[in-house]
Amino acid sequence: MIGKLTGTVDSITDEGVILDVNGVGYLVGCPASTLSRLAVGAHASLMVEMKVSQDAIRLYGFASAEEREWFRLLQTVQNVGAKVALAVLSTLSPRDLSRALALGDKAMIGRAPGVGPKLALRIATELKDKVSSMMMGGDEAVAVAAAPRGPEADAVSALVHLGYSDARAAEAVARASQALGEHTEAGALIREALKGLGR
Repeated sequence: MIGKLTGTVDSITDEGVILDVNGVGYLVGCPASTLSRLAVGAHASLMVEMKVSQDAIRLYGFASAEEREWFRLLQTVQNVGAKVALAVLSTLSPRDLSRALALGDKAMIGRAPGVGPKLALRIATELKDKVSSMMMGGDEAVAVAAAPRGPEADAVSALVHLGYSDARAAEAVARASQALGEHTEAGALIREALKGLGR
């Protein structure tokens, strides 16, 4: 299995990149967020997910382990394959996706090409309970543990330690973050989340 590729960007298309690794060109499908960080001729390192089917071996590359973990998690939902998972990650950053799932915002998820209202609802419903462990870098998202935790993850962890369920804590913190804006400190997020939980 291939987990990571490092080399020179040979060419970029709308759907992916050819990454030259010691003279071998690997065709790697990538979300728009990853493609936007790459430039032809530049050195690049991609976290890779390899999919083997009867007729092909496909590689999918991501700028971070967190994006790759979301790609994997999205495909646990019925009717979500690699193409739809890439479309969701091209439309929403991992942070925006976490927030949309915590809030059950199917309209935000439905902005991704190929995701209709029914599929958006299914994604929101099936992944809602998993979002808190993704935000905290928990057991269900081992690869995310290397990613920076940040104030939102710290706030969710604090609320869970206070006895709130993972899903409820993630939703409260997502609402607090939405109200207070990005780059809010964990303490302020916790206070705002507790106010929301008290209502």
